[in-house]
Amino acid sequence: MPIYTCTTAESTLDAATKAALAAEITRIHSDINHVPSTYVNVVFNEVAADNIYTDAVPARPLLITGWVRDGHPEAETTRLAMEVAEAATQITGIGKERVLVVFESSPAHYAVEGGRVLPAPGEEAAWLAAATE
Repeated sequence: MPIYTCTTAESTLDAATKAALAAEITRIHSDINHVPSTYVNVVFNEVAADNIYTDAVPARPLLITGWVRDGHPEAETTRLAMEVAEAATQITGIGKERVLVVFESSPAHYAVEGGRVLPAPGEEAAWLAAATE
C-alpha cells in the first residue's frame, strides 16, 4: 500500500544499508499503520552527486518521501515520520540535520494494488480477507 522513495546521491548507501533501511521502514510502517509488511514498498533512487543541492550547494542528504492513505490519525502519521527519520539516521549514519521525511497522502480509493482499489484506514482486515476468497 505505502510507497517510500529514498533519494540520495550516488554511492551514499551500500546494498546492506539499503536492505537494513528498507526492513526498518517496513517494520515501522506495519506496526504503526497496522498493515501487513507485504504491502510496504521501499524504492531507492540514486542521482548524480551534482544533482542534489541544499542551500544552493551540492549536498548529500537523505530525502524520504512516502505516500500514505488519507484517514490515519495525525498523531500516528507524525510518529511515523519521526520514527522513520530516527531509523534512517541510525542505520545510514547520515546526520539528522541531513535527513528529510515527508508524507503525501490521498484517498485510498485513488490507488489500486493487485487489481483492487485500496481500503480506507481501518478497513484492511476485510480487504485482506476478500483477497483470499
